[in-house]
Amino acid sequence: MSAPLPAPRYPAKLATRSDALARIGALARPLVFTNGVFDLLHRGHVTYLEQARALGASLVVAVNSDESVRRLGKGAGRPLNGLDDRMAVLGALACVDLVVPFDDDTPRDLIVACAPDVLVKGGDYSVETTAGAHEVIARGGRFVAIPFIHQRSTSDLVERIRGR
Repeated sequence: MSAPLPAPRYPAKLATRSDALARIGALARPLVFTNGVFDLLHRGHVTYLEQARALGASLVVAVNSDESVRRLGKGAGRPLNGLDDRMAVLGALACVDLVVPFDDDTPRDLIVACAPDVLVKGGDYSVETTAGAHEVIARGGRFVAIPFIHQRSTSDLVERIRGR
């Protein structure tokens, strides 16, 4: 008879909408914040998240709710993975300190409320196209667009899987 397996550790990294701000407030600073759909995690995502985490002492990843993803127009049947599954996979990454869901079209309100020191997006974003960037900069934080090292796209991957 073998010993029982330990429980997974990632659930401790998953916030709810109601406890998100308190949990974020308890994290070490400087606080790095990013957001996205993260539907099918790929090499581009994990490289980006590792680089984002290197910019501070804690990394918060805000994840679009399923309904928010549908409003983004990512395509039929998206997200492929539901919010709980996407959050669990992100939470299992060592570089991620907390995963937070959001239901709005952008996480601007969450960004303003948690006041990150560094707001990070991928290289296809700029201060002008990133929700919350102006507010973070106005309070003394900074915005960083991380260039793509690995050209990957979940939408392209979905098309390949579907044979299109």
